[in-house]
Amino acid sequence: MSTPRIRTKAIEDVLGRVPNHTDAPSAKVSDFFGANVFNEDAMRMFLTEDAYFAVRQAIHQGERIDRKLADQVASGMKEWAFTKGATHYTHWFQPLTGLSAEKHDAFFEPIGGGRSIERFDGSLLVQQEPDASSFPNGGLRNTFEARGYTAWDPSSPAFVIGRTLCIPTIFISYTGEALDYKMPLLRAIRAVDEAATAVCQYFDKDVNKVMATLGWEQEYFLIDKSLFFARPDIMMCGRALFGHTPAKGQQLEDHYFGSIPDRARAFMRDFENEALMLGIPVKTRHNEVAPNQFECAPVFEELNLAVDHNVLLMDIMEKTAHKHDFRVLLHEKPYAGVNGSGKHNNWSLATNTGKNLLRPAKTPKENLQFLTFFVNTIKAIHNHADVLRASIATAGNDHRLGANEAPPAIISVFIGEHLSNLLDGLEKNIKGGMTPDLKTELKLDIGRIPSVMLDNTDRNRTSPFAFTGNKFEFRAVGSSANCAGPMTVLNTIVAHQLRVFKKQVDQLITKGTKKDEAILRVLRDVIAESKAIRFEGNGYGEEWVKEAAGRGLKNIMDTPRALDVWSSKETKALFADMNVMSPVEVEARHEIKLHNYTLKIQIESRVVGDLAQNHIIPTAISYQNRLLENVLGLRAVLGEAGAKKASSTQVKLIEEISEHLGTVKVLVDQMIEARKKANTKVEARDKAISYCDTVKPYLDKIRYHVDKLELLVDDELWPLPKMRELLFTR
Repeated sequence: MSTPRIRTKAIEDVLGRVPNHTDAPSAKVSDFFGANVFNEDAMRMFLTEDAYFAVRQAIHQGERIDRKLADQVASGMKEWAFTKGATHYTHWFQPLTGLSAEKHDAFFEPIGGGRSIERFDGSLLVQQEPDASSFPNGGLRNTFEARGYTAWDPSSPAFVIGRTLCIPTIFISYTGEALDYKMPLLRAIRAVDEAATAVCQYFDKDVNKVMATLGWEQEYFLIDKSLFFARPDIMMCGRALFGHTPAKGQQLEDHYFGSIPDRARAFMRDFENEALMLGIPVKTRHNEVAPNQFECAPVFEELNLAVDHNVLLMDIMEKTAHKHDFRVLLHEKPYAGVNGSGKHNNWSLATNTGKNLLRPAKTPKENLQFLTFFVNTIKAIHNHADVLRASIATAGNDHRLGANEAPPAIISVFIGEHLSNLLDGLEKNIKGGMTPDLKTELKLDIGRIPSVMLDNTDRNRTSPFAFTGNKFEFRAVGSSANCAGPMTVLNTIVAHQLRVFKKQVDQLITKGTKKDEAILRVLRDVIAESKAIRFEGNGYGEEWVKEAAGRGLKNIMDTPRALDVWSSKETKALFADMNVMSPVEVEARHEIKLHNYTLKIQIESRVVGDLAQNHIIPTAISYQNRLLENVLGLRAVLGEAGAKKASSTQVKLIEEISEHLGTVKVLVDQMIEARKKANTKVEARDKAISYCDTVKPYLDKIRYHVDKLELLVDDELWPLPKMRELLFTR
């Protein structure tokens, strides 16, 4: 009877928790925001004038820092870190695990005679050599080849966590290929900067830089640590592989935007304070739809910095959760029957002159610029929807896409009725060629370009890519994802389309067409060519699946097949032409993602087998034996005839339990055999598809019968905390 006592103790531990939190350094966030960041204020204090301006040029213009000045930067950074109590430093990078990585080195260095100095010079700042052999590389490195390099990224400021100075870096192989998320992202940011700046020159000669911006929304679940450790599936896989849906879930919608529970609020205050001191501008917090589900969101930032901040925040949240006896669940679908978690990526483009290129304006001239970037973004999604779909394909997100709170696996763009009518009107009005009246209006004031109101349409929660007034919201990104993956793809395809657009416009101008007329003519063609990707209706409906197929839009439901696009010549050429990733780097990422998918399903399969055979089946047999003893006891007292009627319920229960037990055992054995066959596959794609098609289906089949047993077996005996406890124990 030890198992039920463990479960009961877990619930009692939760109920005994006392909310606690650490007070902020000041009541005003402005007093401590960025206090642990080597930002411009800190650089002014600790750097020489030459070093300060060199870093600024590196940040804003991408210029290389001279090695001599790097020594000065390192010296100032070290002195600043000492004021924060730092004893170690690390190159903080983002390998293809999707997490952050770090190797800490002490500042001190022995110099003989029992003495030491604190050393940190430009060479240590600019470059380090961590072991690259054990990180995912997709064939870029042999196992015995350990050398890889981290290189300082000046555009993302250093920061101190605890007693460690963290320096954001890229991670590359000995032969120069990117082994991380940051390097391709930086290349994609540069590509969209160059392409968008060139197009902006049509409208404003003062624009010399365009920055991609990102505002992410991080959804997550909280679970008490006692319940977490009492659920091996959640502990090992991040989600509940078993658990019957409780009578009450989220159907009353009483959790959404409700009063935040005290324990959760104390946890939020602590991780927000830590985040704010690290310069992460977290501004919003609220209850999400599912019980024990929450969300936080920051203010928009430059894309590279926003990605770093999101990766950093996920780490901060997990560490802070430990202090509050919580665990954070970032899995896309930790619980069946309630909403999963996403990470909406709100993306836009901003100029050095302070304009948001995706914000509708008041004048026709400015709206022509808005429509140029708006329409070309839609065309980029239309042309490369399969690559965008692949960028968010993971084993976890497969459970979420198409569910009640998430967009479907079909990539489409929602822009709202007003903008749809506007684009349709532009397409029709110019289809027959430029009329004399229109040419006159173009010369005078860019005629026929109507005003566009901000926030003139409702939001469509079923759309994976929606325009929301002054930005596009990529809603299909999973909660555990590194934003760099989908953002690298989005910026690359937009940059490519802008480059194509400019080439077409320039060709018309060369032939004598006026600039504004040339822009409108090309926009008309772009609007017509990308019309199929625009959809305003319910993305969850079966009607959309049929309509999307008629439009030629793909509906790829599983990760291994969604990833196929990475192996195409067109995809490799796209990233190579934009200088974002070489064909070898694209192939490596394809291999890594396939391997990761296989491992995730393999682990879940093993956990299901272990729980079923070592926890569920023995518990069900124990209860069955109780029932058998009861039936035998009745027969001994009442006799065969008398016991037959009295024990009918027990006998029926015994029969039902036996049926489910037998089925569970058979299915587990079949799943193990399927796994063995899948493991014989040599090619990564073949193995991933085998796990997807022949192993993964058993997870739901076994779960069905285990969940039925949960309803039949005495609650006191059941070995796992149930869904009602996971969702509603706070």
